[in-house]
Amino acid sequence: MRVVLAEDLFLLRQGIIQLLEAYGFEVAAAVDNGTDLAAAIAEHRPDVAIVDVRLPPTFTTEGLQAALRARRERPGLPILVLSQHVEQMYARELLADGTGGIGYLLKDSVLDDEQFIDAVRRVAAGGTAMDPAVVAQLMTSHSRDEPLAALTGREREVLELMAEGCSNTAIAQRLTVTEGAAAKHISNIFTKLMLPPSSDSNRRVLAVLAYLNA
Repeated sequence: MRVVLAEDLFLLRQGIIQLLEAYGFEVAAAVDNGTDLAAAIAEHRPDVAIVDVRLPPTFTTEGLQAALRARRERPGLPILVLSQHVEQMYARELLADGTGGIGYLLKDSVLDDEQFIDAVRRVAAGGTAMDPAVVAQLMTSHSRDEPLAALTGREREVLELMAEGCSNTAIAQRLTVTEGAAAKHISNIFTKLMLPPSSDSNRRVLAVLAYLNA
């Protein structure tokens, strides 16, 4: 699996490279700014891009903006964002095209290598990997006059865990319910969000994107 990485801090960049390579990833390019990120994505056409939000020269949102441009030029490009903060406006825009393959992790919340690698793989496969704190902040301005308002409190809990990338088994464990009950809640969510029958993995992504974009 080919990866392009954008991270301005040398030691962190090298650490991520070594971690990825230890798990069998090919790091096609590792850059420290948005301009080089765009060029690396165009040249290497990676399976996933891992992007720090804050890159030179202003260290505000250059990385996220570069990721948005790359995704417009290559629709569906899987992108995993790393940050110390939640940039709500750009995060919503990144989610807005509805094609999946999106992750947003807060650096301080990544506690071990398996958690990070699982997120990279999930995003590369077209899924989502959202930090719970990111989900919470993106939900703060949601209107009640939306399809999501039809969901029960428990269904919204299930959908929030889906946004984090939890499987049915993990959802059942987190909510202390059976896997059958978790599956039923997910089926109800698909119905209420009027998601047509397709692969469950695709409908999960569409449901999560509806949740985060609303």
